[in-house]
Amino acid sequence: MTGPGPGGPALESPDAPDAAPVTVAGLWRALAGVERTGLVVGDDGWSWDEMVRGAAARAAWLAEARAPGAFHVATLLDNVPEHVVWLGAAALAGAVVVGGNPTHRGAELARDLAHTQCQLLVTDAEHLPLVDGLDLGPALGTASASNPRVLVVDGDGYLDTLEAHAGAALPDPARHPDAAVGEDSLGHLIFTSGTSGAPKACRCTQGRLARIGTIVAQMYGLGPDDVCYVAMPLFHSNALMAGFTPAVAAGATVALPAGGRFSASGFLPDVRRHGVTYFNYVGKPLSYILATPERPDDADNPLRRVFGNEGAEADVVRFGERFGCVVVDSYGSTEGGATVQRTPDTPPGALGRAPEGTMVLDPDTAQECPRARFDAHGHLVNAEEAIGELVSSTGGAGFEGYWHNDEAEAARLRHGWYWTGDLAYRDDAGFFYFAGRADDWLRVDGENFAAAPVARIVERHPDVVLAAVYAVPDTVAGDQVMTALELRPGAAFDPEGFAAFLAAQADLGTKWAPRFVRVCAALPLTATAKVLVRALRAERWHCADPVWWRPGRDPGAPYGRLLEGDVADLEESLSRR
Repeated sequence: MTGPGPGGPALESPDAPDAAPVTVAGLWRALAGVERTGLVVGDDGWSWDEMVRGAAARAAWLAEARAPGAFHVATLLDNVPEHVVWLGAAALAGAVVVGGNPTHRGAELARDLAHTQCQLLVTDAEHLPLVDGLDLGPALGTASASNPRVLVVDGDGYLDTLEAHAGAALPDPARHPDAAVGEDSLGHLIFTSGTSGAPKACRCTQGRLARIGTIVAQMYGLGPDDVCYVAMPLFHSNALMAGFTPAVAAGATVALPAGGRFSASGFLPDVRRHGVTYFNYVGKPLSYILATPERPDDADNPLRRVFGNEGAEADVVRFGERFGCVVVDSYGSTEGGATVQRTPDTPPGALGRAPEGTMVLDPDTAQECPRARFDAHGHLVNAEEAIGELVSSTGGAGFEGYWHNDEAEAARLRHGWYWTGDLAYRDDAGFFYFAGRADDWLRVDGENFAAAPVARIVERHPDVVLAAVYAVPDTVAGDQVMTALELRPGAAFDPEGFAAFLAAQADLGTKWAPRFVRVCAALPLTATAKVLVRALRAERWHCADPVWWRPGRDPGAPYGRLLEGDVADLEESLSRR
């Protein structure tokens, strides 16, 4: 693994010390000459000045290698030092970073990079085979180690390539107009997670990312003495907006996970080793960390603040108690068209309050949904009428659009409003609650409901680490409920116990009980630890995992194993539907 070098003498930032950075390039320039530790991984560390000098050298290479057309540079790397320094290089050079998703394969990955018109690719020997021989579009061509537009950071000749630019000055817009970077300069094309549909490349300007990073740093009091653990993949918006850029804005230390990827078992050792004070997450990392063996001294660590989204309500509470920190789970999306922020009086399970003009609307009628009602135990009792799509009437001022995808943009911006594609409900006090994705609706026996509240109930089971709930076709009409479970280590699925658990849940709707239960060794996840529901939905019961079901339509009937003959009967019935 290479480090940020080579570089030249320490660079002095040309920005005025009291100037508020408004671009990502400005944030990096402000750290020139700063000798505090900027990056640590394992036993290795580099100062911020070393990082900026390394970024300047790579920015010089980018400027030399730039071809006509869109200045888009793909990175196909884990969270390794080279990835970090290339993010700085692209920002300084005015290049647009396209984060390649290493979990994509073949035509899917080729489509990502060709669609975004990448003209350069930065990768390593581990990831090069993912694209080797693939046509990545006219600007990049066929990927291979011999393609001069493919830079392999641990390959032969890489250090020699950089050595030619060692000591390069920070790009000077006065002498090189192409290096001019402003708030409106496109900085990233960030693919959405694609949990329920095809990923879209979301536009993010340098100004927007710098503002978000600065605000998050201020919200969580991040400063030069903090250590930010960036374990979520750097090609995704959560790592960029909630972890890495806030650290750059604060001049804090960035700590990367050993091995370049999130590890539940490696989390606490890394936190202690590097003195981590802040951690960001998206999806289910909290669940996986909590599934590791508990020890009496778990709270003996420097971690103080955790910020993320889509954590299970119970996990947020348990994580804070177990590791002695404050966890804030909030609502966020790559597009940024709507925001919901926690306040000190936010009730358990709620996301928080939203700016004026944020609504929950029926997507068919565009009418506002009735407010949520709860029983004495805090359970939602009018889910069918209260859940709708989260919408901002401001027209999505923060949404900067998708790259060459007018159809997707039109779906987001309707009636002059921004439609998030996420389901939610709101109580009488104005607090919003997340209810899943718009594609997560189910219709069972004429009743519409969202999958997320059902999944939250299933995840209360003490043996369940993760649960996904989704629609599968009913043999008569509409849908039936299927859940896929990942159990804690050593646990075995007990069909009778699971049925008894469901029967005891007072807030489980009469149509909500899963008819099919799939038990997975591990649920399929995106690289950002979100359950890949669309894959589960497509597979239904055609899988190698054991599946249990209730053959009849009685929600209180016992579960039995779904056998090959049962599958044949189901498919025959569906063919006649």
